[in-house]
Formats: sequence, structure tokens, C-alpha cells
Amino acid sequence: MGRSIESGDWLRSLRPDATPRHHLLCFPPGGGPATAYRDLAKQFGAGIAVSSVQYPGRQDRLGEAPITELDTLAERIAGEVLKLGIIDRLALFGHSMGATLAFETARRLEREGQALTALFVSGRPAPTFVETQRVHLGSDSDLIAELERLAADPVPIQMLRDEPSLAELVLPAVRGDYQAVETYRYTPGAPLAADIVALVSTQDPTMTPDQADEWREFTTGTFDRATFPGGHFYLDERPAEVAKVVAEQLAHNRSGM
Repeated sequence: MGRSIESGDWLRSLRPDATPRHHLLCFPPGGGPATAYRDLAKQFGAGIAVSSVQYPGRQDRLGEAPITELDTLAERIAGEVLKLGIIDRLALFGHSMGATLAFETARRLEREGQALTALFVSGRPAPTFVETQRVHLGSDSDLIAELERLAADPVPIQMLRDEPSLAELVLPAVRGDYQAVETYRYTPGAPLAADIVALVSTQDPTMTPDQADEWREFTTGTFDRATFPGGHFYLDERPAEVAKVVAEQLAHNRSGM
């Protein structure tokens, strides 16, 4: 069965399980900390251990410079996972920037012999999509405006305008993540062996359901799409529904049991 992933600098345990049947490693969206998936982790039952990645430049890693190149970030994360040895029945989940990062990490893990049961990609077009925005080059006000545009509730983002000292702490990591996304370019390669499930919402200004379907080309396994009502951060409002989709997919994949 194996143990849950223990917390370290890069990987944080959100829902340990003494005898997990599956391990789910989550990749936060741009600007987000590992705890962004705390509510989602609470929705899973016994047998699913949930961990999350803590990127440099936030929370207890605030003093570290953000990594502004997505491929470099994927290399570092894959290296941390591979240090743990082979993990049975490992799946990855990423939202927004985290979806692309989870995909690039998955490529590196599979190349090194770490099998994955599934890749869950949420709120992000397929890797061949070229981001034309250059938010990371704009002013702090421009960056905050982009966060307000995507937020389910823009009121908390207003704090970044009202409290410059808070913005000074938070925005460097956000800007670094936007730079990583906006400068990312897909390098062609073999599709993943892992199944892919694309999750998309009906009112996401960053993508469409048709774009979610393009993820089908990046796996030799099965592909499915799950659609939810809401905006870009729909999963903050529907953690139980998202967890149900994930748990059902993992239950269907019994390889190695």
C-alpha cells in the first residue's frame, strides 16, 4: 500500500492516510500556496492520501525567490518526487498554471519510470496553447486587476490595493508565476501513458470546453472531460463535486492492486 507523502520543503501532506490505495499530488494555481487545496483534501475518504506542492516565494518559503520558468519548476518538483522512490498509484492534479506544471512534471516522472494512474488538469487549455498576455510585465495595479477578473469574489483582492505592505509580500510570487505561464512553450514529445481528465467550468474567461477537449491528444490512455458551473475558480466553491470526479476516476484505475 505504501505511506503518505511526508511534508518537506516542496511537498506538503494535506490528508495523510495510514494505508493509502492512491496518492494524489496537487499543483496550486499561480500565486497559490500548498494550502489552496486544503478544502479539496477534506472531501476524500479513506484510502486516498492528498499532498500539495509548495512553490518558492509564498507562506513559509516567502524569503525564497520565485522560479519564473515553468520547465525549471517542473524539473525541481519531479526531482523531489523521485527522491521518495517509486510511489504506487500516484496521480497528479493541477489547476490553472498548476495544470500545465502538473503535465510537465508528469512527463518527467514517466520518463524516469514513475508510473501515474491519472493526470487531472483543471482550468487551463492544452499545452500547445500559446499565452499572448504579458501581465507579468505590467504594473502592480495591472496584476491586481487580473486577479480581480478571475476571482470568484474580488473583495479579498481589494486588500492588495488597500494595504501596499501586503501587496509587497504577495505580488512577487504572483508576478513570477505569471511570467512562468506566459513564457512557457510546449516542446513536442511522446504523449503520457497516464489517463487524463480535463475539468472546466462554464464561465471561465481563460478557456472553453472545446479547449479542454484538446487535452485528449496528450495521452495514450483514456480521456474524459468534466464540466462544472462557475468561473475560473469554480473548484473553491465545489470541492465536494470535484473530489467526486477524482475519486471515481481513481476507483476505475486499479492497476497495481
